[in-house]
Amino acid sequence: MPNRSFRYWPLLLLAAACARTPRASTDLANKYHDATMRQIGTAQDERNTPALLPFLSSSSPTYRREAALAFASVQAPAAVPGLLPLLRDADPTVRRAAAYALGQIGDSTAVDTLRVRVLKENDPVVRRYVHEALGRTVTRRSLPELWRVETLNDTARTAALAWGLSRAALRGLASPESIRRIVAVLNSPKLPARGRLAAVVGLSRTRGYDTDLQRLAGATLVRVAQKDRSYAVRAAAAATLGRIVALSSAAPAGGAATPAPAAVSPATVLVRLATKDADYRVRLSAIRALPFGPETYADSRKAVFTALNRDQSAVALTAAEWLLAHAKGENGAALAALADGNKQASPRVRAALLQAAVRHASPAARPSLVETLQKRFDAATDVYERSFLLQAMSEAPAAFDFVRIQAFAPHQVPVVAGGATAALLTMRRNADFPTAKQVDFAAAMRQALFEGDVAQLGTAAEAYADPKLFPEPQPADLAALRQAQAKLRLPREIEAWQGLQQALDKLEKKAQPTPSPVATAAQHPIDWAVVQAVPVGQQVRLVTSKGIILLELKPNEAPGAVASFVALLNEHFYDNLYFHRVVPNFVAQGGDPRGDGNGSAPYNLRSEFGDLRYQEGSVGLASAGKDTESCQFFITHTPTPHLDGRYPIFAQVVGGMDVVHKLDIGDQILGVELVVLPSL
Repeated sequence: MPNRSFRYWPLLLLAAACARTPRASTDLANKYHDATMRQIGTAQDERNTPALLPFLSSSSPTYRREAALAFASVQAPAAVPGLLPLLRDADPTVRRAAAYALGQIGDSTAVDTLRVRVLKENDPVVRRYVHEALGRTVTRRSLPELWRVETLNDTARTAALAWGLSRAALRGLASPESIRRIVAVLNSPKLPARGRLAAVVGLSRTRGYDTDLQRLAGATLVRVAQKDRSYAVRAAAAATLGRIVALSSAAPAGGAATPAPAAVSPATVLVRLATKDADYRVRLSAIRALPFGPETYADSRKAVFTALNRDQSAVALTAAEWLLAHAKGENGAALAALADGNKQASPRVRAALLQAAVRHASPAARPSLVETLQKRFDAATDVYERSFLLQAMSEAPAAFDFVRIQAFAPHQVPVVAGGATAALLTMRRNADFPTAKQVDFAAAMRQALFEGDVAQLGTAAEAYADPKLFPEPQPADLAALRQAQAKLRLPREIEAWQGLQQALDKLEKKAQPTPSPVATAAQHPIDWAVVQAVPVGQQVRLVTSKGIILLELKPNEAPGAVASFVALLNEHFYDNLYFHRVVPNFVAQGGDPRGDGNGSAPYNLRSEFGDLRYQEGSVGLASAGKDTESCQFFITHTPTPHLDGRYPIFAQVVGGMDVVHKLDIGDQILGVELVVLPSL
């Protein structure tokens, strides 16, 4: 791809004028200037439980707290007996840290002690942490322990209960009674926004009880989706209403569940939210949830086309994806014309519309659409646009030969090579895939193993693990998988290693998955000199092709991640990289040297789960599982509680959040610089 940085030289000059060497301040010094803190931090990074345990009984409440927080990242069950007494510690910050760590460990042996502590804890903040920990440790049998005590006359206790119920639901633990309790919490007066969000997220993540959800929560969700002051609450309520509407649409005549009475139907509410809500994230969530049954399709379609023609790119993309998934009776040529007619649409939106056009076109019209896609591909100069077009071609098995050529063209860029190989797999799973081409597909997957590109390896591994595609893999196939895996560079290519190993485990019918070879702290220890040079409040200027984003680093909560990020930005590692993944109303992700999500720095980090929660603008490290973080980072568009304690947070957006919401795949990172802290 041509270098596009010269277009943005005014932004670069602005960044350079504002960037300076960070200035130390004794008032802003992070906690790792204390040698004991560094000792605890090193033991955490090394996953050294024996070295940490003595600090839980330290005479210093500071060190007791820090040791407890360390176990939130180590997550060693052996620490539970030492953490439980700290729930009664005289210092509330120690009790809070102990509860957080116990929740992160998730050991059910802590349930009885946590249940008692919920009743006795007087500090409202600590009580919320204890209730969250209870939600993270209860089993299906002990789920009722979450609501043993009535709390609806105490706002703080009600909010704490909301978080406990939500954390259990995020783990897949729910029941009709838990739904009833969440609804009661959501209807309680004066519940703060965070408590309401916890309750609605709990409902949105409840699985296997859709009929009860409709019966017990329908009317409340209709009210909340329309009237709640928080966009995040309205968006989560809209997503959950989509499941209720889908349940009604799927029910046979005379067999539909009877929902609680509501002044307006959930389908009508979703259409209204999709076109009229003030926040694009709510409109987007409502479009994703729009029903598509015969009785509701016309109204949903109208809302979708309104979004395509009038709304911003993220909402228009969601509308195009709705058409791709749910369109009925649409004309493929008309959808293609819509892609051509909307000159303001992004390449990603246009490609999604073309993909919908191919999927829903008549057999007679499809060849012409495929030809159009191929011409657009040849004319496109942006590798991400080419990848979008290849994804659109995945709907047409007739494009197999064209896509295969792109997958293995000499010197092909990773974004295109990986996108083409993924498109081949999608084609093969198409019911119309010609039998005569199945041999060619198998040859393409073998070639992917031989070529050794990590993205193509992942796709090939997925294909070989699918018994519908390879019902009887040959010994030569297993040997090829092992040979490809042996050539990978660890820990840099750990994700490709995992994909190949999962395929081998499945093909060899192993009873237990093979553990990943996770890198240890000795491979890349925390550079404490770098950490100590980063004061609390240190800001970073992230200059992108859409504008400037200001981040505030979190050295106290994620010293290893901050040290790595600072070292990489000082090396200009991130300059001219791209945002390769953007999921509207979820995350914008970048920092991959390959540009396709499969790249890494030469090392992995150990996961640091500090006492932070994912809010709008939280900056986390991407990973392929615990202790596999590296250089890729993501920024959240909205609160995402299901990521809490699973992906490390190392920074927070403090300026330019409007730029984050504008980012799309292919937008460039022009530079990343540390900036001077304002004088006190």
